[in-house]
Amino acid sequence: PPVDDPFQQLARNQASARPAGLGKRFAARLVDNLLLGAVVGAVAVPLSAQALDHIDRKITAAKETGETVTVWLLDSTTGALLGALLAAFLLLGFLLEALPTAKWGRTLGKKLFGLDVRDIESHDTPSLGAALRRWLVYGVLGLLVLGVVNVLWCLFDRPWRQCWHDKAARTFVAG
Repeated sequence: PPVDDPFQQLARNQASARPAGLGKRFAARLVDNLLLGAVVGAVAVPLSAQALDHIDRKITAAKETGETVTVWLLDSTTGALLGALLAAFLLLGFLLEALPTAKWGRTLGKKLFGLDVRDIESHDTPSLGAALRRWLVYGVLGLLVLGVVNVLWCLFDRPWRQCWHDKAARTFVAG
């Protein structure tokens, strides 16, 4: 069989690396967010129940004293539970987003819609560091209200249709 010329292979890879359409990107992100939300939700339910039980016990104890007492909703116990939830979100995001992006160049949602995340310069699969940076920027901005601006940014960015998390990781979504 003929040997594939590495330069021709590189040229084919780069030629196939066109920015993905926004509809496919949105659908893939929706699948990824639903999956992550379901898994984080499974962790959040018992943690939330613990926090509510703790607060209820504090309110009951305050009522039994018969005095006016300030009951703080955020204390060391509820703060630790909130921290555990945030840690679960970051860890599960790493496992479901950053790791598959670094290993295969795609998440489950991107695989379903035929999309790839690629390095902006080499058009290869991003490194683990770039994939992690991409996930952290997306995840942290998503926790803040800035996440909306982040994902809308690709509507105006040309030529690669990069969101802020793509720019931070020097990646783009090909499709």
